[in-house]
Amino acid sequence: MALWVRMPVADQRLAPGAFGAVCGDQRGGIDLEMAERIGGHIGARLGALDHPGAPQQQPASLARVFARCKFENCGNCATCHADVGSHLHDMGDVESVLQGIIANGGERLDKALSSATGLSRERIKTLMGEGRVQLAGKVASQGSLKAAEGAEWTIRVPAVAASEAQAQDIPLNIVFEDEHLIVIDKPAGLVVHPAAGNLDGTLVNALLHHCQGQLSGIGGVARPGIVHRIDKDTSGLLVVAKTNAAHEGLARQFADHSIERAYIALVGGRPKVLEGTIATHLGRSAHDRKKMAVLHEKDLRGKHAVTHYKVLEMLGHSAMVECRLETGRTHQVRVHMASIGHSLLGDPVYGRNPAPLRALLERIGFRRQALHAAVLGFEHPVTGQSVRFSSLLPADMEALLVELR
Repeated sequence: MALWVRMPVADQRLAPGAFGAVCGDQRGGIDLEMAERIGGHIGARLGALDHPGAPQQQPASLARVFARCKFENCGNCATCHADVGSHLHDMGDVESVLQGIIANGGERLDKALSSATGLSRERIKTLMGEGRVQLAGKVASQGSLKAAEGAEWTIRVPAVAASEAQAQDIPLNIVFEDEHLIVIDKPAGLVVHPAAGNLDGTLVNALLHHCQGQLSGIGGVARPGIVHRIDKDTSGLLVVAKTNAAHEGLARQFADHSIERAYIALVGGRPKVLEGTIATHLGRSAHDRKKMAVLHEKDLRGKHAVTHYKVLEMLGHSAMVECRLETGRTHQVRVHMASIGHSLLGDPVYGRNPAPLRALLERIGFRRQALHAAVLGFEHPVTGQSVRFSSLLPADMEALLVELR
């Protein structure tokens, strides 16, 4: 059975949540990086987000079309033609077919399709290699191909395979949970999803046990329910989808930047500019594929990244900084703060600890980037209710803060 979705392919950029005090007594945390926007391709807008202060829509590379879906051999189901999300939870054998039209010619095909569907460019390239992408009725196999204006494209996304990850009884700090989603306060040191070198003992393994396998399948074999992630050695809040409808709605909010995300970072040095915005292109370093780097704006490997920072407290040879994400690129806060000369304390990849603090960090055994996802706010993808969670600094960062003061 195939699911056909006519894509709304123009992004609507929404401003991040306003700076303000964290409300409520729920613990939560800041989210640093959005993983690949898996799942943003299925389901059109199920309703516009009512978000104050939304700027005008930015130019898009693809023309907006209205959402349309139909299920082949579906039978008598009134919801099939109205609500994509209502049907996806139990559709493990569904292949989805995505379609759209190129509005502005000259852009790389993989980049244009990634922006339109929410799939990563690497995922698009993989689907191209499998012959699942068509442009103007012909199979497209090269991501570098420059698409002509008005050309129709089609992507056939294969059905999600059953998860290979094993359920494991690993304790979770649950901030919020209902039948649609779960918000976790992740400790530093916990990997989010299985990968080479970390096949078990991950957050996914813990979630499979806690949720008894009831997680969204859109994330794929290794990433059931995962809409975004934070680094292994970053602590704090992240939201996980338990149903495909929730996954689609959350992925859409991550894609249009309407998710509120704030991080607390302890950085080396005392910034002279107390508040500002860092806007760059981020992508893989040409010298080290394991690292991200600030790239030239014309470098096609890069993606636009924006971080708003504010110094909360000056400390000894350091500072406590709040970072609010407008975008969610890999290692965004770490790279951006390092780019202005204030890398995170303890970060083994993007900076060196200030000489006067090295003995202190060694004495208390602080050996991770001092970064905590402290605030996470979004519109509940099913109920439409605005929710906002906060998380206190974990014990190791609190201890470091006391020493720095």
